[in-house]
Amino acid sequence: MRNGHRLGRRFGWLWGAYGTSALGTWLAFGAFPLIAIQVLHAGPAQVAALSSVGALAGAAVAVPLGPWGEFRRKRPVLIGMDLVRFAALLTIPAAFALGVLSFVQLLLVSVVVAAADITFRAASGAYLKTLLPVEDLLVANARLESTTWTTTIVGPPLGGAAIGLLGPVATVVADAVSYLLSALGIGATGGREPRPERRKAARMRAGDLLDGWRYILADATLRRLLVNTALFNGLVMATGPLLAVLMLGRLGFAPWQYGLAFAAPAIGGLLGSRLARPLVTRFGQHRVLVVAGTLRALWPVGLVFLGPGTGGLLLVMGVELGLIFCCGVFNPVCATYRLERTATGRVARTLSAWAVTTKVSTALLTAVWGVLGGVLGPRTAIGLAGVLLLATPLLLPRRAAAPLPYDRIVLDRRRS
Repeated sequence: MRNGHRLGRRFGWLWGAYGTSALGTWLAFGAFPLIAIQVLHAGPAQVAALSSVGALAGAAVAVPLGPWGEFRRKRPVLIGMDLVRFAALLTIPAAFALGVLSFVQLLLVSVVVAAADITFRAASGAYLKTLLPVEDLLVANARLESTTWTTTIVGPPLGGAAIGLLGPVATVVADAVSYLLSALGIGATGGREPRPERRKAARMRAGDLLDGWRYILADATLRRLLVNTALFNGLVMATGPLLAVLMLGRLGFAPWQYGLAFAAPAIGGLLGSRLARPLVTRFGQHRVLVVAGTLRALWPVGLVFLGPGTGGLLLVMGVELGLIFCCGVFNPVCATYRLERTATGRVARTLSAWAVTTKVSTALLTAVWGVLGGVLGPRTAIGLAGVLLLATPLLLPRRAAAPLPYDRIVLDRRRS
């Protein structure tokens, strides 16, 4: 590996698998709505349901999968979730070729993929914690974050070109193949993974579904971080559709300008993720977490001043660059902070609860802001979200958390 810090062959395979699937996801960015509109002639309500209802139903399906995955080796779970996504996505081009593709199938596939995404993320965090020592977690998370932003820069333009030449179904095929390649890469990591302790009860109980949330709520640091993350992500994502309406409609930006406004600033995420570890080394983990988390909340309110022409385009790009740069620093530090605060036997359940919460909050806030945009106008609704984002730093941890107590780790293992 570069940067003078080697994380080993096993992490290299995991990193490559992550990059492959992330690139596939961004290649197929927007493919489902385009298929619904161009192939199935769906209306606005149906297109909105693909993202909102699909995400909510997927989150509900993923709730029992967190406790299920906790007591299994994580590498087979990761491979299984990749193969589930591969098989589900592949049904779309198959049905299209046979002339039987329907909107219901698109919706069902979106639910399956959303549930598998959440389960994969939870298991990958747990697997990473067993794969590397604690002191290497920030380096690993920073590299994964930089890969996310790199594929964000590269994927959508390539996907857009592929859609123009071959149609949106072709990018779904590419996304499906990326999950198959990811499964092969994770399988190639090799090595022996420690067997998780078995649960005492033979069957999962209803109360087990809430274990992840109980663990988060019992820890003041994790509790504040979850609320901060859920509100911040939800409010930022909720303004996306309104910004599209404002830019492509009232302000008259061309589609290529709209795409450029969000693709080019992704370079900030790449730079921010590469600076995360040096900043933590110099200033400390908690200070970087709070400062980056505060600074990222200051940018979105500037979108209320968006106007037409080159000045408006530069304003959006500047706001997005600052926002994404701060997120690029914050995200790997937060991910590492969260792993360090979570006992090894609780990681999958905790991360699953975390992902379900953020998915649901994003879907709900997007729906609410859609209504607000219709009542108040998109600019006012965007400004309201920006003002509320200014309050989210108050939810960040106020002081550096104490190390996870040994007696709590032992208690967690006994309860498991």
